[in-house]
Amino acid sequence: MITHRSVLVYVDDIEAEVSRWDGIRTTLHKYGGLQFNYQNTELGHIHGNGLLDMLLNKRTKVELLKEGRIQDHHSFINSGWISFYIKTEDDKRYAIQLLALAYRHKNQR
Repeated sequence: MITHRSVLVYVDDIEAEVSRWDGIRTTLHKYGGLQFNYQNTELGHIHGNGLLDMLLNKRTKVELLKEGRIQDHHSFINSGWISFYIKTEDDKRYAIQLLALAYRHKNQR
């Protein structure tokens, strides 16, 4: 899929940041894109078009939906999965915050 060069730069920046976190490993996602794993559990993945998909608990998802920046996952609406499009520098920072939220949650277990 062809996308804007800036989105590819943002994805590279996100990968560089998240890869520095203890226990994070990146792999290719089975449907394309870059997947972030913590202790063999997926935190989320970014498709080439800048779409970040990730799993949160349902309570956190509801709170974030109220803020209006994320969307229900395009396939798994009645779950903890969310979708967020990365289009701008600010979106890149927010995507890192979302991944950090999932990372902290996994670390607390």
